[in-house]
Amino acid sequence: MREDQDLAEVQREHWQQTYGTHPGMYGARPSDAAVHAAAIFRAAGAGSVLELGAGHGRDALYFARSGFTVLAADFSPVGLDQLREAATAEGLAGRVATAVHDVRDPLPLGDARVDAVFAHMLLCMALSTGEIHALVAEVRRVLRPGGTFVYTVRHTGDAHYGAGTGHGDDIWEHGGFAVHFFPPDLVDALADGWSPAEVHPFEEGGLPRRLWRVTQSLPR
Repeated sequence: MREDQDLAEVQREHWQQTYGTHPGMYGARPSDAAVHAAAIFRAAGAGSVLELGAGHGRDALYFARSGFTVLAADFSPVGLDQLREAATAEGLAGRVATAVHDVRDPLPLGDARVDAVFAHMLLCMALSTGEIHALVAEVRRVLRPGGTFVYTVRHTGDAHYGAGTGHGDDIWEHGGFAVHFFPPDLVDALADGWSPAEVHPFEEGGLPRRLWRVTQSLPR
């Protein structure tokens, strides 16, 4: 097994334990990125959303409350259990489906099946550059023509870049969480063949974490 595979498995276990120890750790309020994405998706006429890295579901539930049908994918069964319980409690179970999925594998959908894809800090987890490119190719495959992809990532201007344990390929581990910090040229490369990427810098959390919110669409 390659070192990056080992790291990914360690991260899976770390997230399982984190969600188990801290249920609903991010709270019920949606991320600002999800609020922005919902407005973009609605303006584009989207009805279905695939969320990658949904965790315990604060953003998936917001999309469902906003009228979208949602497939929430994550590699943590513990987080998705919490999401399903919350969806049932809110009367949203009919709008939210879940899938335990490792994004290093092909997405569990056929071609051109969803109108929009959202990923908040999923692409900047312990994924190699090659795995990130493969994942974005999969996103392109499952999106319908004209579909929109909104994702957020921590970038190389973040205070934790270069701190902690380095794993190569711009991946640094700090406090048990491994992050792939994005340089600008990676964002540009991932937008190849899409509409020109709209990149919005923002901050989140107490450090604060420094992120980019990227919006790009497929041609119709």
